[in-house]
Amino acid sequence: MYFTGIIIAFCTFLAIGIWHPIVIKTEYHWGTGPWKIYLLIGIVCLIAALFIENAIISASIGVFGASALWGIGELFAQKRRVQKGWFPMNPKRKHEYEN
Repeated sequence: MYFTGIIIAFCTFLAIGIWHPIVIKTEYHWGTGPWKIYLLIGIVCLIAALFIENAIISASIGVFGASALWGIGELFAQKRRVQKGWFPMNPKRKHEYEN
């Protein structure tokens, strides 16, 4: 039996599970400004995945990088969710969409 696919699937699930709360906390504390950090993490991980011979590690780092890039869109979507009142707004931070 080969477990590579299941291991990669688990790592994908884990990466998504890690990025989901990171996106929410990032928008709450700093807004959408850190999207550039997400971009850097994503690019670095995807480039690193190109040079790793082990398929499981390479795929896991690639998925983590792709999740970081996906997180950019989610960061801006989270901003819209906060504007709609679906998530709490940080009262200690100035929001660019406040009156």
